[in-house]
Amino acid sequence: MKDPVLLRIYVGENDRWKGKPLYKAIVELVKEKGLAGATVLRGLMGFGKVSILRTPSILRLSTDLPVVIEIVDEREKIDKIKPMILEMVERGLVIEQDVRVLLYR
Repeated sequence: MKDPVLLRIYVGENDRWKGKPLYKAIVELVKEKGLAGATVLRGLMGFGKVSILRTPSILRLSTDLPVVIEIVDEREKIDKIKPMILEMVERGLVIEQDVRVLLYR
C-alpha cells in the first residue's frame, strides 16, 4: 500500500445519516467507493466536546455509546472520501494519521 493513511472517526452510537446509523452509512460509503476496508469499534465509556459521560452502567443507562470507525487506505483514496465523511459527521471528531502498514493480505 502506497502512502497509507488512517482516518479515524469518533461519533455516537445514536448519530444518524438520512435515517440510518451514521457508522453504518460511513462503512457502506467506504465499501461502495472501493477502499481497502473499515472497522467499527463500540466504546465502553467516553465523553467528547460537551463532556457528557457515556457509559452502559445501570445508573446512567446511556444508549448513546461512543463509536469509532477506522479506515486505512492510500492517501489518494482517503482524500476522495474525506469531504463526504466530513459532511456526514454533524457531531464528533475526525482525525487523520500517516501509518506504516506492516501486513495487508
